[in-house]
Amino acid sequence: MPNIKSASKRVEIARQRTLRNVALKSNLKTVIKRFVEAVESKDLEKSKTTLLRALRTVDKAASKGLIHKNTAARKKSRLQKLFNTSAS
Repeated sequence: MPNIKSASKRVEIARQRTLRNVALKSNLKTVIKRFVEAVESKDLEKSKTTLLRALRTVDKAASKGLIHKNTAARKKSRLQKLFNTSAS
């Protein structure tokens, strides 16, 4: 336990941010998983809407610093590629 008041505040802030990051990262994985399930079910309309949601979620995660911008670009590329191969 920190002895200094500002240090104890920083510990609390770090805990809150960790909880938020875990929740957002979990949401990101869930959205991607839902897209993959939609592609596997061969439902083109559902795949399209879940793809857009997944891409938007990946972009938000990158802008918040949750994932690196190159990681976001790679994920988006792979999701789009998966969609394109399923659509054709």
